[in-house]
Amino acid sequence: MDILALNCGSSSVKYQLFDWKKKEVIAKGMVERVTVGDSFIIHEVPGRETYREEYECPDHQVAIHLIIKTLTDKVHGVVSSMDQISAVGHRVVHGGEKFTCSVMIDEAVLDAIKEVQHLAPLHNPPNISGIEAAQSVLPNVPHVAIFDTAFHQTMPRSSYTYPLPYDWYEKYGVRRYGFHGTSHLYVSKRAAVLLGKEAKDCNIVTMHIGNGVSHCAIKGGVSIDTSMGLTPLEGAVMGTRCGDIDPAIPAFIMEHEGLSPKEIDSILNKKSGVLGITGQFTDRRDIIEGVEAGNDRCALALEIEAYRLKKYIGSYAAAIGGIDAVVFTAGVGEMGWLIREKAVEGLEYMGIHLDKEKNRNTMTRKKESVITTPDSKVKVFVIPTDEELVFTEDVVAILEGTYTDHMNFRYSFALSDFQRS
Repeated sequence: MDILALNCGSSSVKYQLFDWKKKEVIAKGMVERVTVGDSFIIHEVPGRETYREEYECPDHQVAIHLIIKTLTDKVHGVVSSMDQISAVGHRVVHGGEKFTCSVMIDEAVLDAIKEVQHLAPLHNPPNISGIEAAQSVLPNVPHVAIFDTAFHQTMPRSSYTYPLPYDWYEKYGVRRYGFHGTSHLYVSKRAAVLLGKEAKDCNIVTMHIGNGVSHCAIKGGVSIDTSMGLTPLEGAVMGTRCGDIDPAIPAFIMEHEGLSPKEIDSILNKKSGVLGITGQFTDRRDIIEGVEAGNDRCALALEIEAYRLKKYIGSYAAAIGGIDAVVFTAGVGEMGWLIREKAVEGLEYMGIHLDKEKNRNTMTRKKESVITTPDSKVKVFVIPTDEELVFTEDVVAILEGTYTDHMNFRYSFALSDFQRS
């Protein structure tokens, strides 16, 4: 049974083909710069050299066709035909309140996803395009939706309800939803294993830090709060998103600059965050290079991001009554040793004692590491995320009729003998 996982972003499509019987990745890759121009595919097969092909993808449908073409290519492919694929799992960023777990996609499910696409306008439309494109190419196999928001549906009302007119929630669904749910699920389960505990016995703060950034307060194995809100704009400082700000600022700037709601929304989502502070960078590696070169605004961006991370660790530790571990994951979380160091600096009073040498030597997307000293009461882990494996296991469980909520379903990566492929 081969399962194809698709993760369609606003300008990229990430994919992974997994052999369920052998429990191994057959191929994985990404089509980048979709809709942007100068697009290309990076295709990786274990034991082979990485393959790259320039291929113009004006939309996600062309990108999906490129992935299929590459997977079945006589030289670079791994399957003789798409008949070998048993099912497809699709990442869907926003499921609103309709979806609390992964589901088989039918016409009603797809319509429901479309109904909430205004809540994630940068993400749900390409997710939908990816689903429709894949269904057209693979019409006879099951397609399953895996929602970023599902993991956070355990939040209590006091966490997800905004202090706004309550009828906004009743009429429009205005509430905190949270995102990166599959990532928070995966790394929290892995952290429990590394702690030698059951997930239900763990209090953990997970920190997904990439271009998009979100944090999660996990108490007794379930999400009770998370930093992103109605949309992925709220919360931490991100690559281009502002995160938490005074809500009066947009109206103030709109009045003084004569901006429309659409224009201010674009600025908050695409021209803010560390890009807004530095004026030129979203990649934290560029920012750190700028710091080393004496760029004051790069230094400021680094300090602001790390300070906000520290505040979330502290506030979430208070919310869940103390923590067993902090987990850093995603591109910056896994590779950004300096940001991690600054984020936990001064938290010794909480029982966090960073091993600076281990932290500096931990820059990998493959290995799980503990970067605190042996006597640290609270452990800090760097755990590479694997959202595609969550997709795959959900798909297989749905096909086999064994799927249930994540606290009762036994994922392979929640077992002590789990080995990353």
